[in-house]
Amino acid sequence: MSVETLVRRRPVVRWAAPGAVASVLLLTVVVLWAALPGLFAPYDPVSDLDAAHALSGPSTQHWFGTDLLGRDLYSRVVHGARLSVSAALIAVLVSLVIGSALGMLAGYAGRGVDTVIMRATEVMVAIPGLLLSLAFVSILGFGVTNVALAVGIAGIPSFVRIARAETLRITSRPYFDAARCAGTGHLVTLVRHVAPNAVGPVLVLAGLELGGAILSVAALSFLGFGAVPPTPEWGSMVSEGRTHLATAWWLTTFPGAVVAATVLATNRLSRGVRGANR
Repeated sequence: MSVETLVRRRPVVRWAAPGAVASVLLLTVVVLWAALPGLFAPYDPVSDLDAAHALSGPSTQHWFGTDLLGRDLYSRVVHGARLSVSAALIAVLVSLVIGSALGMLAGYAGRGVDTVIMRATEVMVAIPGLLLSLAFVSILGFGVTNVALAVGIAGIPSFVRIARAETLRITSRPYFDAARCAGTGHLVTLVRHVAPNAVGPVLVLAGLELGGAILSVAALSFLGFGAVPPTPEWGSMVSEGRTHLATAWWLTTFPGAVVAATVLATNRLSRGVRGANR
């Protein structure tokens, strides 16, 4: 057996694969929709009403059809990207900051602090994420911001566990012992030695959680906790069209397809990045 076969090779991420290319292109479009919706939407998503063409199917004039009030559904989907994506990003940021801080504290402090944080984390993990988000948004109240905070709080346990594991790995390394022997303070040690070396896996997890956050935000908006009509948001748009599935299938199909495609593309790229970092 050759020496090469005994060496464990790092997995190769095939970024030129059709799935990866399609995911990059799709996410680029969604980001552009969220950043510059007016550049891609031919109609105003709220004020351009056309009762004469209400519930019209997809056509060259209205690519995704029109809704109950004759508003262009494609324009509403494009403008809805801003709320849906921004809410998901806020949720992931809340989870990342709070979860990483608690995880590093648990792994670094140890003993009683570790026990308290991890027992609380296990309680949260035992509850399904969407149900936990629903409980928090019921306490915080309606609105896209509160939905984002609720989803973010529900996602904290995942970051606590990965940050704690990375902290325990780092604190067992020789350079950590050398820093402590040099008299480095606890806060400086966490900021200079633990956080920079733990950021890689945490950011990969953030990418994986982004797709789930988009789905959770859409689900809570579907239930009526998110954007207030007539503000366009993907989940609320699916909810508005669910009573017209038999006669106007496009009201739910196109917003739902955009949500599903965005989540799948995000997960595809995140898993590729995770494979590259193994």
